[in-house]
Amino acid sequence: MPRWKPNARQRLVAAALDLFTEQGYDETTVAQIADRAGLTRSTFFRHFSDKREILTAGQEMLSSLLAEGIADAPEGASPLDAVAEGLDRAAGAMTDFNRELGPRLHAAIEANEELRSRNAMKSIGMAAAMADALRRRGVSEAAAQVSAELGVLAFGIGYRRWAAPERSHAPGELITHTRAAFAELRAATAALR
Repeated sequence: MPRWKPNARQRLVAAALDLFTEQGYDETTVAQIADRAGLTRSTFFRHFSDKREILTAGQEMLSSLLAEGIADAPEGASPLDAVAEGLDRAAGAMTDFNRELGPRLHAAIEANEELRSRNAMKSIGMAAAMADALRRRGVSEAAAQVSAELGVLAFGIGYRRWAAPERSHAPGELITHTRAAFAELRAATAALR
């Protein structure tokens, strides 16, 4: 039997979230996470600098996908239409693994103040990536920031709906949820006038 097992990063994330749920974030060590995943501490540190980083795993990729979708939006697309393209790109990359981790990730974050703060920084990073992509398209600062913030809200709402444990899911359904959430937010902003 080979010693190398695939998906080390995913296994570490799943093991960490299981342990955070079972015994709490503060009580969980890197050694316990690595052991639960069937890996070594050195393998853990090849993927993450510390256990906090597990909770923002994928943030850089998600921000990149959002920005790429905005950059690839058709020329002349409105800022909100460009953000919709970014949301579709990011939602299309999410897998069943992401969906299954959603409720456990949410529970771990809500149980710890430090993790709530770190999660807020993740949202700020996503909004910054989208706003930068919009500015590169010539969108004004204010319009870029508002559009990006709406995008972050829509992604969060859509993701929570998609990952809700009481729902049955179809592959690719996250796009449906993020599109619906974005449409709701767009309608809400129109009603503010």
